[in-house]
Amino acid sequence: MAAQGFTEDAIRGFAEKWYVALDQHVELAQVLEFITEDLEFKVPEDTFLGHEGFSGWYEAVTHRFFDEVHTVTKVEPVIEGDKAVVRVLVNWQARIWDPPAARSVWLGFDADQTWVVVPGPQGPRISRYTVNELAPMPGSASL
Repeated sequence: MAAQGFTEDAIRGFAEKWYVALDQHVELAQVLEFITEDLEFKVPEDTFLGHEGFSGWYEAVTHRFFDEVHTVTKVEPVIEGDKAVVRVLVNWQARIWDPPAARSVWLGFDADQTWVVVPGPQGPRISRYTVNELAPMPGSASL
């Protein structure tokens, strides 16, 4: 039986909230509430471990990307006892500026991700986050 509040609908809502937080570049302490202390966070550039590793990644991306918009297109959780394996598809668009360029450039990618989510004190938390594929949209600059 799933833990209290650990349902497919709760996990879908949690995924939406996660991306709102990333788009808004909320304070690090607020984002850490979405993840476990033993997080394994795999993105194309590297793997980051725990709150410390994630914090370094978050500091870098919030200073690199702006005008971010994540649009969740699919959240498919499969609850397996005290965890859920979740397939997440999200479209990510942002802008970057590399000094001394005269203009910023647009980035657009479709990301296929797998998360492992566990129940936490205030709701679901991500314990493993893996970007399986990051496919550029037509016209996107490179990362």
